[in-house]
Amino acid sequence: MKLLHISASPRGERSESLAIANTFLDVFREVHPDVDVEHFDLWDGTLPAFGPEAAAAKMAVFAGETPTSDAWRAAVDTFHRFDSADRYLFSVPMWNHGVPYILKQFIDVVSQPGLLFGFDPVAGYRPLLRDKKAAVVYTGAVYGPGRPASFGSDFQQPFFEDWLRWAGVEDIRSIAFRPNLATADPEPGRRAAHAQATEAARGFLSPMEPALLAG
Repeated sequence: MKLLHISASPRGERSESLAIANTFLDVFREVHPDVDVEHFDLWDGTLPAFGPEAAAAKMAVFAGETPTSDAWRAAVDTFHRFDSADRYLFSVPMWNHGVPYILKQFIDVVSQPGLLFGFDPVAGYRPLLRDKKAAVVYTGAVYGPGRPASFGSDFQQPFFEDWLRWAGVEDIRSIAFRPNLATADPEPGRRAAHAQATEAARGFLSPMEPALLAG
């Protein structure tokens, strides 16, 4: 059993999403000391680019060919690192109403035909991930549920969880701290998010439970 923490925040100790994720991990390690925990910082320079060579390799797979390029091997290696985990924890700050570009890059790298998904011209896509579970920490400085459009829109959580389900991850625990800056008193929301991270971590290896959502 392995848990992979994938972090999309570059802010280190100043990151709200990483702080909440660390609460989750502290509790998870205490409850499940036998589970291997790995941290994948998407900003550490190991995430390969997804440019023309990688795009050509992906289309070659759709055409029934077997790519041999360095870009394809890098994408496959990154996918296998991702697929080697049974449980996922994602730290996802909101950038410009959506997710950080580095997380979109990760999605583009691992979302490969025959690895993350299959495709049939008649039936369409089918997910290839099996028996995975994810917890996702969402943070945002200005946007918050129920706020008017002038405070932004949520293209963060719907986009990311749609991708998870498309890939085959149906059991998703969502923990949100939004807004965490443009508010008179962020502390109640912060405490609620850390409390829900604690609760989610304790039950993360149990059968599917209702998703947790802190607004």
